[in-house]
Amino acid sequence: MSVSTTARPDQVPVLIIGGGPVGLGLAADLGSRGVRCVMIDRGDGTVYHPRANTVNSRTMEFCRRWGIAQEVKESGAPPDFPPTIIYATSLPGFEIARIERPTHGGYKPLPTTPERSQRCNQIWFDPILRKLGATFPSVTQRYGCKFESVEILEDGVIATVTDIASGQTERIAARYLVDCSGGHSGIGKMLGVKQEGKATLSYHLNIFLRIKELWTLHDKGNAAFYFLVDKSGDYGSFIEIDGRELWRLGMHGEQFKEEPTPELLKSVITRALGPNIPYEIISARRWICRDLVADRFQAPPIFLAGDCVHQHAPSGGFGMNTGMGDAVDLGWKLAACLAGWGGAGLLESYEAERRPVAQRNVGEATDNVMRTTNEALVRLVDDDTPEGRDARHQLGEDIVRNRAKTFISDGIALGYRYESPIVIPDGTAPPPDSVMNYVQTSRPGSRAPHAWIEEGKSTIDLFGKNFVLLRFPGAPDASGIAEAASRNAMPLDVVEIADPAIAALYEKKLVLVRPDGHVAWRGNTAPQDPAEIIDTVRGVAAAGKARRAA
Repeated sequence: MSVSTTARPDQVPVLIIGGGPVGLGLAADLGSRGVRCVMIDRGDGTVYHPRANTVNSRTMEFCRRWGIAQEVKESGAPPDFPPTIIYATSLPGFEIARIERPTHGGYKPLPTTPERSQRCNQIWFDPILRKLGATFPSVTQRYGCKFESVEILEDGVIATVTDIASGQTERIAARYLVDCSGGHSGIGKMLGVKQEGKATLSYHLNIFLRIKELWTLHDKGNAAFYFLVDKSGDYGSFIEIDGRELWRLGMHGEQFKEEPTPELLKSVITRALGPNIPYEIISARRWICRDLVADRFQAPPIFLAGDCVHQHAPSGGFGMNTGMGDAVDLGWKLAACLAGWGGAGLLESYEAERRPVAQRNVGEATDNVMRTTNEALVRLVDDDTPEGRDARHQLGEDIVRNRAKTFISDGIALGYRYESPIVIPDGTAPPPDSVMNYVQTSRPGSRAPHAWIEEGKSTIDLFGKNFVLLRFPGAPDASGIAEAASRNAMPLDVVEIADPAIAALYEKKLVLVRPDGHVAWRGNTAPQDPAEIIDTVRGVAAAGKARRAA
């Protein structure tokens, strides 16, 4: 990393390194705001091996905002494909437990969100995001382009990149650079960012398989996940990809430190599927399960998002979704600063808001993976005896009781909240922190609650572009807030909602919601100094001053 004051090419507002779902999501969010950005990726944009499967309900709300929610639903598992979790000794073996997930899959809205979690693998999710980005004139997507190095300028950066096909090297100047290039990124190391946690939890092998009409070849029925347990304990998982013929078998163990032989591949597949199910291997990849969160998420004008700053165990499906939260948090803040109405504190709040979320999600994912089964019961789990049957029954009860939160995590998806300098607290206590359960609240820092304003239109649909001031029955005159926003060119929509049920849900008569859909401030009376409110939420004033002015 070097500092330079040399001449530079024309500057683009935002340069994004990495074209996975986080980089694509950030480009789409910026594009929806008319912000010019360039995204580069060394690959060709194709996902050849299945990775993230779960698009949780919060990420689906972002997709709804961008107009692609329906396409995501139609591109993943069919709506009638069961999101069930089954624990078994093997696919033809004994069933141990079954966990149903009533809030996953399908199209029917839930009381807390208009969008259910969906199973849409990156094989399809990334191209949807890529196509979306291409619809925005302000977004440039450059594939086959390798990042080499970056120089910091007084008002931005210059990145050196290489076109892989031609070998030609060029320099791209940008006001801001966002690294979304994944766990092997070198930019964090250049900045001196340290990864805290465990670099190696376990060694894994994923095998991408094609099996036609699998449901006719065993007695367990269709399910989203089959988790495999035998006398040795938990040994793998079998996951549907398209709800039709594509599956991913995941195994873990020290033997996967090295590249597997054909004999090992056959052995582990037979262990999981039995000897009689025909299959086709599409690809196989080793990977390392990690528990890492970066000690810093930013060194302005450079920001890091996604796997660059948090690497999770896949258990719970938190990884990609946490990264999409990073992208949406950064998108509106970068746009605000580029437009001139966002203050320095706005971008400074990125780390303060997103790092605690990453720590919570990584910690929960690791806890999921490290949960052990009862060894005394596991030793009998394969036995076709009365003792084996009793052991499977007891083990199944333990699994349902202790592992359901691995698969039902509405609190993780929707319940995260921000405590930061650009959120104005009102002294109220937060709802209990829960992995499984989500309680809607308009407490500052929380996701603004969902309610139907009219058929097909949620309160969630009001948020995404500008700040929104919601006024409920009996609200005092709040013109001072609108005037203060106008003086500072901060885009603000004032929305009147007369529905008493929605008013009760939102708790206060005035609620100010940020462009990302999180509550920034609320109150029952007009603030004494509305300018302080506006300056705080746009990153200019200290939150303490605004609290005193409220």
